Amino acid sequence: MATQMATDHTHDPGARSWLASANAPGTDFPIQNLPFGVFRPAAGAAARGGVAIGDAIVDMAALSAVGVLDGIAAQGAAACAQPVLNDFMAMGPPAWRALRHALFALLRADAGGAGGDALRASLVPQAGAELLLPTRIGDYTDFYTSIHHARNVGRVIRPDNPLTPNFQWLPIAYHGRASSVVVSGGGFHRPMGQARPPGSPAPVYGPCARLDYELEMGFYVGPGNPQGRRIPLADAEQHIFGMCLLNDWSARDHQFWEMDPLGPFLGKNFCTTVSPWVVTMDALAPFRVPFERPADEPQPLPYLDEPGNRARGGVDVRLEVRLETAEHRQRGLPPDRLSATSLRHQYWTPAQMLAQHTVGGCNLQSGDLLGTGTISGPTEEEAGAIVELSRGGTRQVALPATGETRTFLQDHDTVILRGWCEKAGAARIGFGESRGTVWPAADA
Repeated sequence: MATQMATDHTHDPGARSWLASANAPGTDFPIQNLPFGVFRPAAGAAARGGVAIGDAIVDMAALSAVGVLDGIAAQGAAACAQPVLNDFMAMGPPAWRALRHALFALLRADAGGAGGDALRASLVPQAGAELLLPTRIGDYTDFYTSIHHARNVGRVIRPDNPLTPNFQWLPIAYHGRASSVVVSGGGFHRPMGQARPPGSPAPVYGPCARLDYELEMGFYVGPGNPQGRRIPLADAEQHIFGMCLLNDWSARDHQFWEMDPLGPFLGKNFCTTVSPWVVTMDALAPFRVPFERPADEPQPLPYLDEPGNRARGGVDVRLEVRLETAEHRQRGLPPDRLSATSLRHQYWTPAQMLAQHTVGGCNLQSGDLLGTGTISGPTEEEAGAIVELSRGGTRQVALPATGETRTFLQDHDTVILRGWCEKAGAARIGFGESRGTVWPAADA
């Protein structure tokens, strides 16, 4: 099997849609993107799959019902008409690509006839739709694959030895809590828990005092694997449907206290916010980059190494974090940008993460969510969490628009993650946003 999706006519940067908003400069959702999600067109309506195009959504239930598609594309559209995308993701790359090609043909500027008319009739404005989680997430696993983030946070916990000895040999991960994964736009109560203040002989119970965000991306599993059968690295991307933005909120004081000796628990399980649109690996094909490991650092063991992953295993997704406080909203000011970086800096690729997940016999299921871990770059301005920017809370992070500062998040702060791919000779592909707000603790 091919390791990465190849480019084709759907990536033509000159292609235009008859929907004017899909051709607007800077749009996240041009005809070359076509990300999948789940939505309700109106309050009380049934959930169904959709595809974002410009400022609209293709209602896949409506399009499937009129019968203008045929073959495997029609089968894929019928699967997308369901309230979750699990069955469509399980169909694999041939169905994903067939439906992408069919939608591209119906949306392009020269589309006409009954098919074009049917697609026009199926459009729903994004502004009036309720966006939902795209899958029924059976399991959620979060990785820890940025060496820059690992070193930055490691210096806070273990100043003399910030990088654990296993980090450069395998993609580290922990199993998160699928039940508390939420879609962008809502919020969560500041978590309660136990922490030990510096110098204190005993822990205390109370609201998290060191609340943080984590700039991550997530990827959804397509076809799963039987228990006991690993997915080889060369086949891994045939099992990855697409990617989203992911904020793995973290209660750092609770996390650092409870992680001796095991991994994250209450410090991570209270909320994870994802963006609603899943950008397919097909759409990301023009933005693949080499997986590079410095020659003087450990090279992957053979089961985590193969030529295709070396050649194009990475993805150059540009990312940024913005913070909007209550003061921003009160004064009508735009949110402050805290940092910006790229997914290309990760120490391990999505394919390596998925292959590692299954090497011991773990069976992944369609619709499962895997997180990349915090994405930080090599410079200070590319840190993916406020614990890095504030150096463990010892330095104030300035918010120039309002004159405020932060070391960690305060109540009513809203964190906004954005991501996009952009380069010469390719259409800009966007991910939308992952937005979440901190509410006061529910009890004390």
